[in-house]
Amino acid sequence: MKRTILKKIAVLILILAMIAAFRFFHLGQYLTLAHIKESRQEYVVLYKEHKSLVIAGYMVMYILATSLSLPGAVVLTIAGGALFGLATGTIVVSFASTIGATLACVVSRFLLRNWVEKKFADKIGRVNEGIQQEGGFYLFTLRLIPVFPFWLINLVMGVTKMRLFTFYWISQVGMLPATVMYVNAGKELAQLDSLKGIISPELLGSFALLGIFPLAAKRIIALYKKRKGSSRPHNGYT
Repeated sequence: MKRTILKKIAVLILILAMIAAFRFFHLGQYLTLAHIKESRQEYVVLYKEHKSLVIAGYMVMYILATSLSLPGAVVLTIAGGALFGLATGTIVVSFASTIGATLACVVSRFLLRNWVEKKFADKIGRVNEGIQQEGGFYLFTLRLIPVFPFWLINLVMGVTKMRLFTFYWISQVGMLPATVMYVNAGKELAQLDSLKGIISPELLGSFALLGIFPLAAKRIIALYKKRKGSSRPHNGYT
């Protein structure tokens, strides 16, 4: 028992140390669109020379950022599109973001449960009710239409009874459409070499999709729930 507690304390200290280092060394400056734009050519050259190493390094950075609930996930996703292109970028980001989200869920469940339950008591009530009514589909809905921020979903789900494997695969499927949208936007941004490119059909189309997708997803889910409700058999009572 004491050994388990000591392990939890050691892991918690390590997590706090990494977050402190992130703040102290101002590492957030590297998770900005400005930095990605300025340094893109250097990263592209490095990627061409050491593809596997760059992909591995990128995934480690993404997983650490998301598992520690640090800011910059959107910028990292866009950077993935700029660096790897649509196909490779989507695969890499999809797995990195899902692994990171699952680790954040693990941290919440086994290390920060009491803090999360006190800090987000009102959110947890809504989530538990949603899971009770809709099961895993509720998490799928949150991933498609994030009522709560990405990091908050990970933390709150950690204090529910949802199995980690269920959390993982639903998150991977649910986040995939948005991942494709952001990676594609990053790919188009990477090709922007003049002010004229800002009004290119491809770039405008990418950002239009980013705006339209949540609305379309919300509409589709509402229709699904309506059809599901109407298809339930009546019990003969009014």
